[in-house]
Amino acid sequence: MTTPFYVSPQQAMADRAEYARKGIARGRSVVVLQYSDGILFVAENPSRALHKVSEIYDRIAFAAVGKYNEFENLRIGGVRYADLRGYTYDRDDVTARGLANVYAQTLGTIFSSAAEKPYEVELIVAEVGEGPADDQIYRLPHDGSIVDEHGSVAVGGNADQISSYLDQRHRDGMTLAEALKLAVDSLARDNNGGERSLTAEQLEVAVLDRKRPQARKFKRVLGGQLARLLEGSGAAAETDEESESGEAPESGDSGESSASEE
Repeated sequence: MTTPFYVSPQQAMADRAEYARKGIARGRSVVVLQYSDGILFVAENPSRALHKVSEIYDRIAFAAVGKYNEFENLRIGGVRYADLRGYTYDRDDVTARGLANVYAQTLGTIFSSAAEKPYEVELIVAEVGEGPADDQIYRLPHDGSIVDEHGSVAVGGNADQISSYLDQRHRDGMTLAEALKLAVDSLARDNNGGERSLTAEQLEVAVLDRKRPQARKFKRVLGGQLARLLEGSGAAAETDEESESGEAPESGDSGESSASEE
């Protein structure tokens, strides 16, 4: 009888973490940052049908990088959790902190289970508050830990380099146009320090707008509004009606353009 091959628990967890990190690093990055009137989400994503950024509930949005089928399952589970809790108790009882805890438990259980591979995903859960001080942004890596972020955060791809760029340039009270320009500039930087040109067709942009009169604060920035913001005429773009942005109720689609984005 042969002796089973032994791998220490520490080495096994390190190997699983490395596997997940490599999968996440292949995805194009997502940037989330606060601006004066809410929270901005910007992703490099040429697909118009599959989204990296989606609405979860009234004031809560979700962004992810990694394998589409894996974070799509998590997004759907988050929507169901939010709907059930809001229906059973009160809509105000649905919070980003509660949702982040649910995701952390799920990711942590999967990561520590030897029966299945770890999820190759990294998530951001954000909630817009009555004022900038009340905004909440949580980053959830593959192992289920929760990181409370402030100001700006980036995940996927060269997230470390992008986060460093954002930390040096992000400031409180930025307008939507200023925040969008900073986010696009950070995504356009490559690992060698060079810069690429990103067009509106390559970007997925959405906001949680605290000044929106509707209970639902999530809004996608599309078409002419996005083009004008990128060109710098932010004042006109921010006052566009929702019909100009082409907004429609969330249909449950979210993700990237492939099952594992390269």
